Amino acid sequence: MRETAAAFVRDVVRPAAAGWDEAGAYPREAVAASGLTGLFCPTGYGGAALGYPAGMEVFEELGRGDAALAFSLSMHNAVAAVVAGCDDAALRERWAGELAAGRALGGFSLTEPHAGSDATAITTRAQKDGGRWRVSGRKAWVSLAGEADLFLVVCKTADGPGHGDIAVVAIERRADGVSFPRRYRTAAAAFLPIGEMELAGAPATMLVPPGAGMRAALGAIDVARCDIAAIACGLHAEALDIALRYARGREAFGAPLLALDTMRFALADVLTDLEAGRLLYARAAERLGTPAGPTAVAHAKRFCPDAALRAAIACSEALGAYGWLDDTPLPRFISLAKMLQVVDGTAEVQRLVIGRELERMAETTDPTRP
Repeated sequence: MRETAAAFVRDVVRPAAAGWDEAGAYPREAVAASGLTGLFCPTGYGGAALGYPAGMEVFEELGRGDAALAFSLSMHNAVAAVVAGCDDAALRERWAGELAAGRALGGFSLTEPHAGSDATAITTRAQKDGGRWRVSGRKAWVSLAGEADLFLVVCKTADGPGHGDIAVVAIERRADGVSFPRRYRTAAAAFLPIGEMELAGAPATMLVPPGAGMRAALGAIDVARCDIAAIACGLHAEALDIALRYARGREAFGAPLLALDTMRFALADVLTDLEAGRLLYARAAERLGTPAGPTAVAHAKRFCPDAALRAAIACSEALGAYGWLDDTPLPRFISLAKMLQVVDGTAEVQRLVIGRELERMAETTDPTRP
């Protein structure tokens, strides 16, 4: 599957990405034909049934092409895997095969205009209406807004504070009461629809019941955060390759740029960060679904996008004035690295997770030692 992703990047993404941006339209047909839309789905639904470590290698390859497209595939694959493994047979049979094949796209929605890092502050409400659930509220930063065919939406089922009543429901894009009133204008990847979703009594299927929704949402987000760390490493590696090609062929002061210590030292730091990032996301992938998973993921998600941004800037500077031109993807990489820093949880949120681990570690230390 990593080879499939590399071929998709080489043959489709790199030649077409600029045109997608110009058109401002999500490349549904290209995504559907990629063979990468059911990475974690069972083979019975047409998926690849990958384990997380192998899946992260796929996302690193996708990050080399376009981090925004890779992010959208991360969200889609998370939704497809959840639907393929859900208990609702009717929902599973209707959607799992379609999502795994890419004939349908999946989107995920947790954030609201007033509730970002504090997910327990959401107010979108699901209520029973006769025999079915209906959902009302406004969601923000919805991936594939207006484009995905099925959305998994995190909502509350009562008015009280906290997360004890949080559930996850599935809502079809074409259902009554679903609209997308605002699409955000972003600094890069104009083809990727991210925006707001308005729900006005929209019919929904209960996927994860009240009380279990927050844990399920955080579990899915941990997988997405690991994806993002791998995508960041792909962007990082591609930026370094661009800088190396330039530094090898350009001469200054009678020698190739790469023979100059100033250049080698700057790019050496880029390579060290890349090696560290790969180890972090690989370790996190192995620990997903275990008690050690959230902290391992937090380390990877905190480090890898920051390192990718440093790398994109350093590699742009290695090209001198040419690094500022759109002749290379480096200016876009800088914007996309900024995107990777904030999607699926900022570095500050990851530090909160790591901070809780520090508290647990402190409790195991010997208080009698200096």
